[in-house]
Amino acid sequence: MIVLLRIALVLIGCNAAFAQTDSSAVVNAEWLTTKISKGVVLKRTSFTQNLFASNQYISILEIKQKRRYAIDLAYEDSVLRTTSDFGKTHKAVAAINGTFFNMAKGGSVDYLRSDGSVINNNILNKDGSRALHQKAAIAIKKGKLSLLQWDGSANWENFIKADDVMATGPLLLQDKSYVFLDSSAFNTARHPRSLIAKGRRNKVYFIVIDGRRDIAEGMSLFEARKVLKWLKLSDGINLDGGGSSTLWVAEQDFDGVVSYPSDNKKWDHEGQRKVANVILLKNNKR
Repeated sequence: MIVLLRIALVLIGCNAAFAQTDSSAVVNAEWLTTKISKGVVLKRTSFTQNLFASNQYISILEIKQKRRYAIDLAYEDSVLRTTSDFGKTHKAVAAINGTFFNMAKGGSVDYLRSDGSVINNNILNKDGSRALHQKAAIAIKKGKLSLLQWDGSANWENFIKADDVMATGPLLLQDKSYVFLDSSAFNTARHPRSLIAKGRRNKVYFIVIDGRRDIAEGMSLFEARKVLKWLKLSDGINLDGGGSSTLWVAEQDFDGVVSYPSDNKKWDHEGQRKVANVILLKNNKR
């Protein structure tokens, strides 16, 4: 019994040490920083076997929510387009892929409201329950973004007071605290991840964690939310990930694709998957 107790204490100590090392890697990371415009900064960095004992690559667009900028949604209801195509068509400053969609027919499988009009309703599971990615939402009112947790009611989204609403999720972080995640493969497996987060001084963050390559393995949602916490962000939500994960920024190299989309299984900027909707950063002065 004493031996088992000692082993347990050693394992607890090891886990604590790894957690401390991982957090230090994030806190002390050297970011390649590019000023996009006043109040908008692109940050990128890689980790070599020193974050969750894996290789990782993270791109972050940091945005000060000023009058000059507006967060907006763009969508197609029956065709699919790349994130970069959405961004260029809408003359955006930046774009990140949005919520989950029907890859065969197009259109969101999660609730989507744009300019006050409902575009898509949630497609529920066969038993009538919500998918994990329908238990939170992004709400945009007058260009300002909020992240919300499902309240348990059937028609929750319809009562959100906002111009644009996109159901997605799960919510990872709320008011600097972790939100409950179950142990489903959706949450525990490592994949490319797209996230939206909020931080101090009402800053918004478009985040892509690349994956499915040796040079960037991707993260579980448990790992991703730790990164948000270590970056001292207050709120964070998961978007569609995997091959959809793409961060595009206007007038940057590689036609603006600053992340490494994985749909072509190559470590380059060419592997965008066509998607049904995106979240945009737009310049109100254009």
